[in-house]
Amino acid sequence: MNRDWRSVLLRVRTTTLVAVIGMLAIPANAQDMSVFKTGPVFTDFGPHAPVAGIGEVPADTEFSVAFDVSEKAEEGKRNRGFESAARFINMHVAHGVPEENIRIAVVVHGKAVNDLLASPDNASADMVRAMLDHGVRFIVCGQSAAAYGVKQEDLLPGVEMALSAMTAQALLQQRGYTVNPF
Repeated sequence: MNRDWRSVLLRVRTTTLVAVIGMLAIPANAQDMSVFKTGPVFTDFGPHAPVAGIGEVPADTEFSVAFDVSEKAEEGKRNRGFESAARFINMHVAHGVPEENIRIAVVVHGKAVNDLLASPDNASADMVRAMLDHGVRFIVCGQSAAAYGVKQEDLLPGVEMALSAMTAQALLQQRGYTVNPF
């Protein structure tokens, strides 16, 4: 009996300690998103924060970047991977890189292909259209599209279809694009 009481006391102490540590860790992990602003290219999405002390990126900088997106957006929200590409553009233009010096391709595979459908309930559709209007390429993995029953005519106008995401990434790399895994 004495042994059972000690066991219970040890479990209570451990649980209390874990709870206290968890509560103390919350402020350390909290994010201050108030400094993040959209623009100058996309004013409704793609928020970024200024970074003190770095100055402007040289104006002759050129970027050719491919984003790899496979995660589907949460219900009713925009795709975070697509928004990361917009953030990349916004933050670099805000820091002095001319928009015409930035080439972005978003290679989409897995369940994320559904975030490129031309359907009224697609929360990412307006963002994708705006990005297409600014020259961002969206390339769908044909293998994923086949797996999910998606045809070219199901996609938003301007979205491209490739044989596979692997094919698209290889071709983009041959054209000087680097892969951004974020």
